Amino acid sequence: MKLILATRKSPLALTQTEMVAARFREKLMGAECELLKIVTTGDRKLEWSLAEKGGKGLFTAELEEALLRGEADVAVHSCKDLPGQNPAGLAVAGYLPREDTRDVLVLRQNVSEPATIASASPRRRLQLARLFPAAQFSEIRGNVDTRLRKIAEGQADATVLAAAGLNRLGIKEWPGLTFRPLSFEESVPAVGQGAIAVQCRDADAVKFAPLLDANVAKAVNFERIFQNLLGGGCQIAFGAHVTNDRLYFFHENTGIHALRLTEKDFDEPQRSAMRILQELGFKV
Repeated sequence: MKLILATRKSPLALTQTEMVAARFREKLMGAECELLKIVTTGDRKLEWSLAEKGGKGLFTAELEEALLRGEADVAVHSCKDLPGQNPAGLAVAGYLPREDTRDVLVLRQNVSEPATIASASPRRRLQLARLFPAAQFSEIRGNVDTRLRKIAEGQADATVLAAAGLNRLGIKEWPGLTFRPLSFEESVPAVGQGAIAVQCRDADAVKFAPLLDANVAKAVNFERIFQNLLGGGCQIAFGAHVTNDRLYFFHENTGIHALRLTEKDFDEPQRSAMRILQELGFKV
């Protein structure tokens, strides 16, 4: 069996796609996997502000189009890049085992209270503003190595990156920088953060789903319900992270909440998400 996996060309995207290929080879008895490397709009338009241009979909649309044209069997995404809704004809079959989901504060050495923080994410900016109320914010774009280099060179005192990306790239340290993981009470992660999503055509979902991680799907699909109900994109400062028994929720209108979840909540995630949002004051 030969499978074609659509992926972005960034080092992290290629690493993640190779992880999916390894999973398929293991589960499908040596399936042959070929990578279809695609440059997305978000990769080309490095001068764009993701908050202003609508970042959700900028890193996924071209991969999805390759699926719809039949040029690839699956598309591999960082789940946090996915819009809440799949295009007609496509589905998320599932996810690989999840990495560390935390945000990591990256500081120039000898800086404990950053005066300037470079981040394009409204979610991260508003949460960091609570930790460092005097800080000024600026944009930063580029792959992980580029962002680390920019901070080390003094473009800003700090930035924030996903622990999952750093870990998958094997980056434990960087000259001139220190890494500090942020707790969920300090920074609620993006929906799907740390999860690698495998997207396919609707008819193929039943084939790929058993190869992927059911426990991760249980948590991430719950998170994505909040995203759908709120219409969350890169323009909204919003995060939701589900653990075995807790929802960490952040929205620009509510701040951070940690809410206990029961098995009933997982049995009826749509109803539970609507109830939680209503209790927090949202009209859904």
